[in-house]
Amino acid sequence: MTHTTQYSIIIPARNEAGGLRSLLPQLKQLMVGAEIIVVNDGSTDDTAAVCTVHGVRVLTHPYAKGNGAAVKTGARAARGDVLIFMDADGQHQPADIARLLEQFNQGYDMVIGARQSGSQAGLHRAVANDVFSRFASWMVMQPIADLTSGFRVVRATKFRQFLYLLPNGFSYPTTITMSFFRAGYSVAYVPIHSPPRITGASHISPLRDGVRFLLIIIKVGTLFSPLKLFLPVSAGFFLTACCYYLYTYLSSGRFTNMSALLFISAIFTFLIGIVSEQISALHYKNIDTQDPEGD
Repeated sequence: MTHTTQYSIIIPARNEAGGLRSLLPQLKQLMVGAEIIVVNDGSTDDTAAVCTVHGVRVLTHPYAKGNGAAVKTGARAARGDVLIFMDADGQHQPADIARLLEQFNQGYDMVIGARQSGSQAGLHRAVANDVFSRFASWMVMQPIADLTSGFRVVRATKFRQFLYLLPNGFSYPTTITMSFFRAGYSVAYVPIHSPPRITGASHISPLRDGVRFLLIIIKVGTLFSPLKLFLPVSAGFFLTACCYYLYTYLSSGRFTNMSALLFISAIFTFLIGIVSEQISALHYKNIDTQDPEGD
């Protein structure tokens, strides 16, 4: 029996009627036969009506739950073997889907559209994304070209294995990317250019979401490679303790309580890292049994 791969295009949308009016006709023309799902995340504009006019599947949240929550809703409901995630604001070009699928069909589990220079909405976001990507690359020992891009193609069965880890906010791309690398799945990047938004304003607040991204970095470190986070901290405590002990020994010939506290902190931080590493491994112990397409 011949099995034909079915694609499901999942588009989280909150008050994105303007962008969808342009995006949906292009998708229906370029991706004939693909399932198109718009997850209406508590919109107060004509988002649902626009989707109805263009005959696409609409899943509606009664109130705004967040971009990540919308992605999870779409992933659970999708019928396709392959999921294609993209934004509704016009920054992801439907014509680029073919390029991502071409790379994906070479045997990858996930392919991500990596935004090139000039595609970021503001210098502060470009710098932040670069910092996050470099940190994540160090954590997984693999090059990560764009940690926060929401334009990606992924195998449905493998994506759903990590739904329980995904946050409801805007940080789902970070978590799913790190999860795939940690599980040993194949990830590739395809360079793309993202034009400015077609209409409307971004729902990301630089201050609020900047703090969230900082917390995400800490979460990423403790969840996916704890020792890489705890070991440098432990080493810092240990070196500080050695230097302080040397200073107090030469100046007053004694071992102080502060030196003892620093040595103890170094030991406890290292032990916490060891335990966290074991706990982190438990998240992936059933990966092979969960994946019906396991290698």
